[in-house]
Amino acid sequence: MNVTSVLQIFRSKESSSHSKNTLYQNLFRPFCIVSFSTFLISCSVSEIDKSNDFENNGRDITGLKRDTLYLQESLPPGLPYPDAEFRYGLQQQITYLNRISDKEYVLDNTQTSTEELRTVANELQDWLDNPTRQPKLVAHQLAGQDDRGNVQITGYYVPILPVRHLPDEKFRYPLYRKPTQRDENGNYPSREEIDFESALAGQGLEIAYTSDLVDNFFLHVQGSGVVEYEDGEQKLLSWGGVNGHPYRSIGKELIEQGEIDRADISAQSIRQWLADNPDRMRDILSANPSYLFFSEGYRNPIGAANVPLTPLYSAAVDPSVIPLGSILLAQVPKLDSYGNLIGHEFRLLLAQDKGGAIKGAGHIDWYQGIGEEAHFHAGQLKHFGKVWLLLPQNTTTAR
Repeated sequence: MNVTSVLQIFRSKESSSHSKNTLYQNLFRPFCIVSFSTFLISCSVSEIDKSNDFENNGRDITGLKRDTLYLQESLPPGLPYPDAEFRYGLQQQITYLNRISDKEYVLDNTQTSTEELRTVANELQDWLDNPTRQPKLVAHQLAGQDDRGNVQITGYYVPILPVRHLPDEKFRYPLYRKPTQRDENGNYPSREEIDFESALAGQGLEIAYTSDLVDNFFLHVQGSGVVEYEDGEQKLLSWGGVNGHPYRSIGKELIEQGEIDRADISAQSIRQWLADNPDRMRDILSANPSYLFFSEGYRNPIGAANVPLTPLYSAAVDPSVIPLGSILLAQVPKLDSYGNLIGHEFRLLLAQDKGGAIKGAGHIDWYQGIGEEAHFHAGQLKHFGKVWLLLPQNTTTAR
């Protein structure tokens, strides 16, 4: 089914007010609600971060400025029908929603509840079982980074890293559990203190040792990964907490220093720059003081909702803007093999994860899966799309 041809979002007559959101500041982040690739003169450059201002970034500058976080729109027939993987992910979503306590969520001009999120999940479950039945849902478009509906959609994945149980001359960079000790001010050490000053040495926190500190850094950014020991044992390392220091994008740092052009920034280009400039690696990695710790024991990648992630359907969000357990309709970027934007397509996404780099209404992170193919696709994504929070038709709008 060509979902682009069957799904369009129309503004409802009763929702003519526009919404503005100033919550989002982040990693590779746009401040406008359009795709990352179409930056037109009529939209002020100040609406998005300079690092996101590149040709064919997917940004749609025709969207009207709004002064609230969400804009209610009609949901027409023709939702993009997902594959069997989504059914699995939806069941995980329902498990999560049934497990957590009832809660009210006030999202600027819109409010919802755990009960309503359950209703959405059940409506979609009924629709999957009876495709001719139209779900009774309403789409609420997120304001995005530019208050025009443009949300930057980046990608993340779960890598597979070779590791050792004990350090040797090559495998000498530890992956850590979360410390139990803080300093006299109640703080955990920064990235520079941990990675370059051995601040956690001697506390018995080491899970495994890798051969490359840059691999560790990107594993932190991804939030989880599969490690493979010398005896062939594989273990999933999941998000186990952070050190509480602010997140700073090293991609943005390299752009601002003039080292990588903003149009060329990607995980691959950052890795290459670090390989070519080993004498500057400490300064660049330490520019991001945020540090992630890992936990062990799960067999499948687990998100912040404590349910397994579903490749190409799970997403990391800011829970203060999009509650965990929400189901989203997203207009996601379509890229060619070179990472160039060639269009958009609609997908249903499951808000099952969060991350230190995902803040505000202008950015979501789209889970691509495990291994090198997922790595490639995740590394290319940095473009703008649009995102709608799906809620029941009887959702109360805050006044």
